[in-house]
Amino acid sequence: MADLESRPARVAIFQTGVGTRALFQTTDSLGLTDRLRAVLSSATVVVRGPKPTAALRSRNVRIDLSARDPFTTHEVLEALASTPLEGERVIVQRYGGANAELEGALVTQGAEIVDIPTYRWALPENTQPMVALIDALERREIDAVAFTNAAQVHNLFAVASDRQRADALRDGLAATLIASVGPVTSEALHEFGLDASIEASPPKLGPLVTALDAALSK
Repeated sequence: MADLESRPARVAIFQTGVGTRALFQTTDSLGLTDRLRAVLSSATVVVRGPKPTAALRSRNVRIDLSARDPFTTHEVLEALASTPLEGERVIVQRYGGANAELEGALVTQGAEIVDIPTYRWALPENTQPMVALIDALERREIDAVAFTNAAQVHNLFAVASDRQRADALRDGLAATLIASVGPVTSEALHEFGLDASIEASPPKLGPLVTALDAALSK
């Protein structure tokens, strides 16, 4: 906190509601919340969607720029297009892992990234259920697979790659109906050569379940 007070950030980007809440819960426990709000009051505060918006408003933090629907990295960068970043510090609240596209674009514009990793996606200790899913996909026993975040895609392929079965996993998924919660998750699937059969709109669990139910009912 002292570093940000002595060298203030020009921009603060909040990507998720859960990460934003976790940050403030941490500063609450450390008695630093008023200092955090003061740091943010001098920055351009950018939000990626409605969830971080709600989390910040509950803490009386001013919001300056909001990414438009569908709330992906592209829309965040679009919202920042008129903000000069050369030589400026930019706070980035991570979601699960580094957003390489966002951070790469900011660095290209000359920004210095200040990461706030409020939580991290990780593989479970027991990956056997994931292996069992790969087995079932290979046997063509699965009709549909729903992905609710991009990390699930990366983690499933990480487990498959460790067992030299990435191609089998890709083929198995391609033979099913793939449901994606939104464009970020769909892009992760595309990285592995897969296209979502269904993409929720708006990118939320409710619309995903509704779309999946409709598709499977046909």
